[in-house]
Amino acid sequence: MKRFLSSIFMVTVAVCLLLSGCKASPASDQADGTELTFWTFNGLHEQFYAEMVKEWNKKYPERKIKLNTVVYPYGQMHDNLSISLLAGKGVPDIADVELGRYSNFLKGSDIPLTDLTPLVEDERDKFVEARLTLYSKNGKLYGLDTHVGTTVMYYNMEMMNKAGVDPDDIKTWEDYREAGKKVVKALGKPMTTIETTDPNSFLPLVSQQGSGYFDEQGRLTLNNETNVKTLEFLKTLIEKDKIAVTTPGGNHHSEEYYGFMNQGGAASVLMPIWYMGRFLDYMPDLKGKIAIRPLPAWEEGGDRSAGMGGTATVIPKQAKQVDLAKDFLKFAKASKEGNIKLWTVLGFDPLRWDVWDSDELKKPNQYTEYFQNGQHIFSVLLDIKDEINPLYLTEDYAKTSDLVNRNILYEALKTKSKTPKEALDKAAAEVKGQ
Repeated sequence: MKRFLSSIFMVTVAVCLLLSGCKASPASDQADGTELTFWTFNGLHEQFYAEMVKEWNKKYPERKIKLNTVVYPYGQMHDNLSISLLAGKGVPDIADVELGRYSNFLKGSDIPLTDLTPLVEDERDKFVEARLTLYSKNGKLYGLDTHVGTTVMYYNMEMMNKAGVDPDDIKTWEDYREAGKKVVKALGKPMTTIETTDPNSFLPLVSQQGSGYFDEQGRLTLNNETNVKTLEFLKTLIEKDKIAVTTPGGNHHSEEYYGFMNQGGAASVLMPIWYMGRFLDYMPDLKGKIAIRPLPAWEEGGDRSAGMGGTATVIPKQAKQVDLAKDFLKFAKASKEGNIKLWTVLGFDPLRWDVWDSDELKKPNQYTEYFQNGQHIFSVLLDIKDEINPLYLTEDYAKTSDLVNRNILYEALKTKSKTPKEALDKAAAEVKGQ
């Protein structure tokens, strides 16, 4: 009993230490209204919610909201949320949870998050279903994503034209391989780069084939035949075909990679549509040179995209203003107005595909000006919206994802200390506790 009380005391102290000194930042026009506390790790998201509070307060003056936003470092925010839920103190009304940490909040039968299924049930057919499935457990939705993360191929058209390759002729991954050989022969530069510390070169290819780390029943599929074959394919692109190199810096968010790509280091890169912002921010010299196309399929008529990354907004059951938070979150992330703002404020592909052909998403902006086919970005996405397969989260997803990023890709593709099968088998055994 003393040990239990001591643990509770330590958690309470931890909450006080973690939460002390953190000041919320309400928007300037939120002097009046019911207070909602919002935790996030991404300052850009703060801009979106501040904008949506303005719209809410205009539309519902009798239910005004004062949003107190706290932006924490990534790890600290997720740790703070876990500790506050355990202690039952200092719990926010709304919080962002990144995909890699999300499964930590789904453990056991007593899930500490509010069921958000009612927020989308009336118009569920207007959402990209795979992104609702991702944040669901036992048929209940516990988080609303910030984007679809539609995965595409970004081609450097200056390089492709010099190599005599038309991306529209690339229908399959076999076509992509052959096109890559032409690029290497003509330019002496790789067709693409493959991440070794992030999953964005591996998981989309797996998802295209209906696979993942877990299946719909929650069974571990990390080392199944499809995943082994896919990792072997990436290894072939690097070692045998020599049309790919491991990504400088390990992933497509590193300073080394940005410099490499900005100077025309590779002819293409596979990343989600939200990566457009990285081009604008870190690769200015490629403005007007990059075209967006669907992914190659594994076979003619196969799926040409995947949904990658994600941050779900959740409402803890212990929140002080659950009902108001639910109504506001529905307005911010489930309404047409909110989904349009996800594009105009953040540059993200909204969860609701029925706004993808709206006038607001066709207006010129920094993204349409940067990319060669910028005026037709959402035409590309509409063409592939039904080719995004769901990924399934389990209580072990965070651990499994970490093993992919930290061990599997690095061992199989960078150090080559293990074959793809050996790397996947080793990680699968670790997930199972063997």
